[in-house]
Amino acid sequence: MASKLMEARKSQDWITLVLAICLFISPWVIGFAAAMVPAWNAWIVGVLLGALALATVFAEWEEWVNVVLGLWLIVSPWLLGFAADTHVMATHVVLGVLVVAASAWAVWDFRHPHAHA
Repeated sequence: MASKLMEARKSQDWITLVLAICLFISPWVIGFAAAMVPAWNAWIVGVLLGALALATVFAEWEEWVNVVLGLWLIVSPWLLGFAADTHVMATHVVLGVLVVAASAWAVWDFRHPHAHA
């Protein structure tokens, strides 16, 4: 059972790592690398999410930090003033929702380890 639980956690970390990479490269792919505020937001949060996903210690606190970072991505277009650019805003919001969903799934797994039995 512990093996299945660890495998699920590794899957969630891989999902978060892929989302972090998508976020990090989004300024170039979507074309907003010249817009400093949203680009730096994507790069910084992408690096933080990636570092947490690669952390060797699988702990619940890591997933809660990811939830906070995902929520930040969702609200940052309005708080940092780039919501008018719909492509940039949508990139941040969609990736934020996916990060929150993957992290909430991981937190649920931490709280319900017997669900994998």
